[in-house]
Amino acid sequence: MNNPLRILQTLDRHLTQPTEITVFGRAALALGFNDPPPTFAVTHDVDAILSMEWLAARDDNVDFWQAQQRTNAELEPEGLYITHLFRESEIILTPEWLDKRARLSLGLGRLSVFRPSALDLVLTKMMRGDEDDLADICFLLSQERLTSEQLQTAFSRARVPDVPEIRQLFQSAQPKVIEIARRLRSQA
Repeated sequence: MNNPLRILQTLDRHLTQPTEITVFGRAALALGFNDPPPTFAVTHDVDAILSMEWLAARDDNVDFWQAQQRTNAELEPEGLYITHLFRESEIILTPEWLDKRARLSLGLGRLSVFRPSALDLVLTKMMRGDEDDLADICFLLSQERLTSEQLQTAFSRARVPDVPEIRQLFQSAQPKVIEIARRLRSQA
């Protein structure tokens, strides 16, 4: 079973009006790329980025928040949830991340689902610097062969939250990501 898809289908069922969501993390990898490893589909949650534009909606997205609560209540017995919702300012992203998103065709009625570009997903994975995130970055770079130069440009342009620990982890992850990109390009 694809847990991220199940969570989003449940959220879609509880919505009463159209809205959108931008997923990242393992849910984006499971749903947004061809032939992802099966382990991506067993994640128990869906993480999402909330754009400043979305957050400024006149109705405060009340329908979404109510649907999210109903979704979490329904799926709680199975340990599935959608609770990690971040403002775009809390995530490492390029300035044009919103325009570079990819729409995912999931056959949902009211919920439009997007994922960030592969490059922006790489940046989001550089916030913790753990081995799982580096493995995810390797998957992303195998899907979209980014050059060291493209990555360096993104690193210099990225909007990084003003949190010292995140900034330090982002800096220390950069040479590791460049090395992954070089290794993959040499294998091509």
